[in-house]
Amino acid sequence: MQRVGFIVYPGFQIIGLAAATAFEVANLVNDPPVYEVSVHSESGGTIRGSDAVSVDSATLDDTHFDTLIVLGGTGIPDPSPGLVQYIRIAARSVRRLASICTGAFVLAEAGLLDGRRATTHWLLAPELRTRFPAIKVEEDRIFLIDGAIWTSAGMSAGIDLALAMIEKDLGREIARSVAQKLVLYHRRAGGQSQHSTLLALEPKSDRIQSALDHARRNLRNSLSVEELAEAAHLSPRQFSRLFRAETGESPAKAIEQLRIEAARLMLEQGRHPIEVIARETGFDDRNRMRRAFLRAYGVPPQDIRRNLADA
Repeated sequence: MQRVGFIVYPGFQIIGLAAATAFEVANLVNDPPVYEVSVHSESGGTIRGSDAVSVDSATLDDTHFDTLIVLGGTGIPDPSPGLVQYIRIAARSVRRLASICTGAFVLAEAGLLDGRRATTHWLLAPELRTRFPAIKVEEDRIFLIDGAIWTSAGMSAGIDLALAMIEKDLGREIARSVAQKLVLYHRRAGGQSQHSTLLALEPKSDRIQSALDHARRNLRNSLSVEELAEAAHLSPRQFSRLFRAETGESPAKAIEQLRIEAARLMLEQGRHPIEVIARETGFDDRNRMRRAFLRAYGVPPQDIRRNLADA
């Protein structure tokens, strides 16, 4: 049995323990069961989370773990010296040491992320970079693997991290079966973006939302202002004015963002040639897509594909 320990502390986010369920379901799917999952804290006993939920925990001792996962909290954790020292020592013997969300700050305090690629919740990634400049912080990732150290983005990304661990241990089909039983899409790629263009635009009216939905379903089209205005049942002039007022972007800029997001998703989920991705997402040719990626990410699509393979 592989021991998987989740480390909690006062103020931890309960959603982080959802990742434990993935290991639990893996035991139901795989024969024989593989994982022995437990929750631990520095002091043991009942630990209160960030809201009204508390959990029972065992005291951290000299138990050997295969995998240790440090949970995050709603803010930046302030781990005790004892917890930091425990994690620093445990890192020498575990096969995998991981963090969910702001748990990365605990690993950072222990000096375990220095010189490594790491991620955390996008909102606090700049603070992680400022406090610990030796870390190669990549805020726009669902999770990252650097050697034996795994770090994930905010909260629910911990489930993606757990599914990735299960896939490495037991294979893709078991991980897929676990995801299905959890009623989840099979895990998001580690290099996948934490952000959604549609969520970022936040249209306030159904008309603009309808236009964006039309655009997302028809990215191969030219998606002119006239076409989008027709989907929104507005004149082109009314549409352009309302679109900018609600989203803060021009229609052309928003459509480019949707195309980039779709193209990046195709890069993450398959091995389609760049030319095919460019055509399917409305860029028409690879050079136009390359210029858009350089504007958005500072690197061409080929570099992002290589980085995803390394994630």
